[in-house]
Amino acid sequence: MAVAGGGLAGLTAALFAARCGRSTVVLSSVPGGPLLSVTRIEDFPGFPDGVAGYELVPLVQDQALAAGAVFEMAELEGLEPADNGWSLATGAGELRAGAVIVATGSTPRELGVPGEERLTGHGISHCASCDGPLYRDRVVGIVGGGDSALQEALELAEHVREVIVFHRGTAFSAQETYRQRVLESSRITVRYQTVVEEILGEETVAGVRAQDLATGGIADIELAGLFVYIGTVPRTELLRDLLPLDDRGRVPTDGRMRTELPGLLAAGDVRSESAAQAVAVAGDGATAALAAHGYLAGGSWRAASSEEAARR
Repeated sequence: MAVAGGGLAGLTAALFAARCGRSTVVLSSVPGGPLLSVTRIEDFPGFPDGVAGYELVPLVQDQALAAGAVFEMAELEGLEPADNGWSLATGAGELRAGAVIVATGSTPRELGVPGEERLTGHGISHCASCDGPLYRDRVVGIVGGGDSALQEALELAEHVREVIVFHRGTAFSAQETYRQRVLESSRITVRYQTVVEEILGEETVAGVRAQDLATGGIADIELAGLFVYIGTVPRTELLRDLLPLDDRGRVPTDGRMRTELPGLLAAGDVRSESAAQAVAVAGDGATAALAAHGYLAGGSWRAASSEEAARR
């Protein structure tokens, strides 16, 4: 069995597949995924005080290794059906597998505004724990209103003088606990109904040009850095010629993580209707591994078609 992706979904899939006695290889050039940069996951069961992603993820990787999973430091580059299984092209060569679990995760969605491409890596970041200390006693901005945006705003508030949160809506979509803590923080200012139209600066971020959607007014706001959390884009490019994807580019599956193609499963952020929470993607990985094990043991394959999955 092959698992493409070394994030929490992929590592959990590898753990369960190996514990089922399956020869399991994990393809990932950097095992761990984006959770490695998260300083505290507050809603993962069993950790009442929270747990750092860089602590949790290596523990799961160690468990998978101890169970017998093998890690290949290479990315999946091609995938096609072959001889009652799958042929996988990787940076380390070709391999065959009876079942493949795609858990390649996602990448941060970009704003798509002037200045972003030029200043990415020069004041534009997607990792508060990595770059927050660089802005001690300065003013930075965050774009977004979901869990990730508010978690990172709280992380930044421990380092900087002020965090300005730009959110196009009238209320956050994040969990209530994050909303309350952000609104109670003396270092966080929230600008609802505000969109960033341009990122200012020549060699590094100097500020943003923002529009107030309620009044139509436009203002330039000085910032030392900008952190963007407006969602993610699934890494499903290799599947576009194999499967119909949903309107967000994600993979339709049934409740057992099976796609319509026998032996091909998807887990974590890449699948349709993913909750995109650490505990949920871990559950996806376990479910996918058990479904793949059942299939390889001679079970039938009756996954919902892409059209059926889209109607659920």
